[in-house]
Amino acid sequence: MIQDIAPYQYDNSFAHRRDPRPEDYVFFHRNEREMVIIREEESCRFPTVAEVGADDLYFAFLIDEIAFFVGADRGTRLPEGIDYEFLDQNLFRTMKPQQLAFAGITGMQLIRWLNLNHFCGCCGTPMEESSWERAFVCPRCGKTVYPRLNPAVIVGVIHGDKILVTAYANRQSRGLALIAGFTEIGESVEDTVRREVFEEVGIRVKNLRYYKSQPWSFSDSLLLGFFCELEGDAEDVVLDEAELKEARWLRREELPDRRGEPALTAEMMQYFKDGKI
Repeated sequence: MIQDIAPYQYDNSFAHRRDPRPEDYVFFHRNEREMVIIREEESCRFPTVAEVGADDLYFAFLIDEIAFFVGADRGTRLPEGIDYEFLDQNLFRTMKPQQLAFAGITGMQLIRWLNLNHFCGCCGTPMEESSWERAFVCPRCGKTVYPRLNPAVIVGVIHGDKILVTAYANRQSRGLALIAGFTEIGESVEDTVRREVFEEVGIRVKNLRYYKSQPWSFSDSLLLGFFCELEGDAEDVVLDEAELKEARWLRREELPDRRGEPALTAEMMQYFKDGKI
């Protein structure tokens, strides 16, 4: 998955922030969707501190000994004197090297948060950076705002040697998917699984089993993967056509090979295809 960058180690501890060094990388963006990159043969990278300067940088995180920063004016003051291009955030799915792809999309999530919090949402006062944690604090009313994180579920519904796959409606498709949805207020993630499955395909499920999680910065989300079983034997689905254009049961051998893809959905489908559940 996109966060699997071993042997590199990601460290987002605010306590480990440090001053910029010439070899560190800096994020700049356009419209909170396109990141400034520099092409180098078959790979790409971000501008370095040596190339753009160290003024007005916001510490993001570390990968090994290299620090990443958001550029001046929350990444909106584009660099001068270097050749660069813009990369749409969706292309971080396949960008190489992978540790920089993960850094880029994580940086874009941080950029969106920075640019949404110029002013206090309660009293309108300009926000200030916290000196001891990653947060903005209102100096007038004390309102504290942390980076946004949306919990969501990915659900593999199983019946015997078949799994329920879907295709989204009204959006660009990247192939087969699993049922997914965001957790609502006052709701456990287990209840999210049951609700989303029933809302999207009209079936009940049982025997929920947690698989693993994935940070998914494309939608500011934390994805929680679950497998579960069809309750009963009736495989008929009632499609929520506002959400899905298709839902069908596929046997293990009918699933496409999804090895190496960056998303939790693909890994869960491959996990089932390989007979590991």
